[in-house]
Amino acid sequence: MRINADFTKRVAVHYEDTPWVPSPAAGVERKMLDRIGEEVARATSIVRFAPGSAFKAHTHDGGEEYIVLDGVFQDEEGDFPVGSYVRNPPTSRHTPAALNGATILVKLHQFDPDDRKTVQIDTNGHDGLPLFRDQHEDVQLATWRPDEAVSFVAQGGAEVFVLEGSYTENGEVFSRWDWLRLPPGAHFEAKAGPDGARVWMKTGHLAQMLNF
Repeated sequence: MRINADFTKRVAVHYEDTPWVPSPAAGVERKMLDRIGEEVARATSIVRFAPGSAFKAHTHDGGEEYIVLDGVFQDEEGDFPVGSYVRNPPTSRHTPAALNGATILVKLHQFDPDDRKTVQIDTNGHDGLPLFRDQHEDVQLATWRPDEAVSFVAQGGAEVFVLEGSYTENGEVFSRWDWLRLPPGAHFEAKAGPDGARVWMKTGHLAQMLNF
């Protein structure tokens, strides 16, 4: 399966326009943002867990990164409420579940194979916050003021996911839980909406996909 798998292209996925796709686990559905592979895949998805749903215990050979968008996500490490940012590195193992339901943005099989750093951050109460950085990527939480102009060059590519508020880029409006991916070298020129925007951003990580 290949979904938005050309990393030389700008890709925009709007939450309200994208269907839910059932997963192998009962009560767990996905909105697929990009994907290369079948059930074991390099994937970026919004995943919704119905109350009481769970996946079987499994190992993340390529790592797992997620931020909780709604509800409380759970595993052996504890409860992760809305705003929790977590990185489970390659070789980590867990049994994800959501007793009362949860929705997460998750990225799978996209880690440096040698990465062994676990990250657990509560982003609540922060307008801007560095979440993770290494030689391959920079992950951060950013808040843009109402009508603020935001621009940068995505030297190694970029992903911008709206947590709250909205912004306009290239004449296109991005609202809550919308996702934009820009290829390496692209220019991001945007204006925050009238209520501002709070976004999750990852930059630098797509260069390796194109051997930049």
